[in-house]
Amino acid sequence: MRKIAVFISGEGSNASKMLINFREREGLEVALVYSSRPNENLKVLCEDFGIVYQYRPWNDPEKIKLLEFCKKMRIDWVVLAGFLKLIPAAFIAHFPNKILNIHPALLPKFGGKGMYGMHVHNAVIHAKEIESGITIHYVNGAYDEGQIIKQFRVSISENETSETLSTKVRTLEHKYFSDTVAELIMSNKT
Repeated sequence: MRKIAVFISGEGSNASKMLINFREREGLEVALVYSSRPNENLKVLCEDFGIVYQYRPWNDPEKIKLLEFCKKMRIDWVVLAGFLKLIPAAFIAHFPNKILNIHPALLPKFGGKGMYGMHVHNAVIHAKEIESGITIHYVNGAYDEGQIIKQFRVSISENETSETLSTKVRTLEHKYFSDTVAELIMSNKT
């Protein structure tokens, strides 16, 4: 059984989809959901599914406690599902090539510090791109610079707005993220 921790900072829609999806898969268990902001909806879902939910601020003492808690729970993988904080080197050292992230654009464009949510979609529209999408990648200690695992694309129409693009990208996230993560983790032999 591969034990997974899911980290979030926002509403948790990708995390919710992942929790539901992984319940139906053998060999995978979401054991922990950590949120850097309070999230009552996800807390209730975790309680219903028997998953540990933790909210704590993202500061240096709490990061160390969270890493120690992940070790104590014997977490194998960490999945960032809308987590907006930089992962410290100690996490990356403990989970080498076992921290995955999703980004709401086609990296390497439109990534980096401050490029999240509508900021990304606004930048894509402003740059007059003809497509956008999602990038699933490893985490390496710099914002959005880890090795790309998979990308899924969507065309941008002539009258596209940041809001309509956000909806298209969110649809891709919900369709592909949890399945891609599950396939990657289950195919990994270490």
